[in-house]
Amino acid sequence: MGTGSDSNGWSRARGVFLKTLVLVGGALLLKRLTKSTTRWDHARIVADSLCGEKFSQEQASKDPDNFFNLRMLTCPAAEMVDGSNVIYVEQAFWRTPQKPFRQRFYMVKPCTKEMKCDVEVSSYAIRDAEEYKNFCDRPKDQRPLPEEVIGDIAEHLTTIYLKRCERGKRCLYEGSTPEGGFPNSWSGASYCKSELAIHKNNEVHTWDRGYDDDGNQVWGVKKGPYEFKPAPTLSFTDKFSLLNFSPPVSLEKRIEGSFVLQE
Repeated sequence: MGTGSDSNGWSRARGVFLKTLVLVGGALLLKRLTKSTTRWDHARIVADSLCGEKFSQEQASKDPDNFFNLRMLTCPAAEMVDGSNVIYVEQAFWRTPQKPFRQRFYMVKPCTKEMKCDVEVSSYAIRDAEEYKNFCDRPKDQRPLPEEVIGDIAEHLTTIYLKRCERGKRCLYEGSTPEGGFPNSWSGASYCKSELAIHKNNEVHTWDRGYDDDGNQVWGVKKGPYEFKPAPTLSFTDKFSLLNFSPPVSLEKRIEGSFVLQE
């Protein structure tokens, strides 16, 4: 009789223990699923998505009249005292990655609580851009130190204000510069506008344009944004056609210092 009673008691205790485990596990899972994403989480997601080697090869192969196969290479460079991430960005033709025509620092941080956005992405000129060529391709011990990077952040160029994309859209974050854009004097422009979208799988869409005082677009692609995707696997035919494309020197000079890819 005693043995049966002990057995029943142990079974009940084990049942209670298992139920408790299920309840605790369920509570922890629910907490994880319902945990709100913080402002800094959004900034980290955007910064991580921007980083890496990306190409516009797919877009260029579909519409070669309007888009080139460009390489965008981006990597972390420093962190500011307030936690903002400083990212080095360079863009070059696929065939000549060692000769970037555009170099920038991006500073990524959360929007303030008062603003109707989630993440700010500001672009800055580099004090001595030549010193930073192929920054991301170098071993870390051959790059400028983070404190040197911060000291080389020069003129503020633009700021894009990103919001989380609505449910059902392809993008994760999207945004643009304010309505009036930012001052820009390149190639007859008086101001410029930029758009940025972060998609899944670290795909990034960028669109930069310059306008004169009358609102006429004087530089930048007119058809739509460049679509940069993580390094594609190129077929032999793609590689052969790309190796035989060499942009004329006059074109390279025209776009030097600005993302100007169409008249």
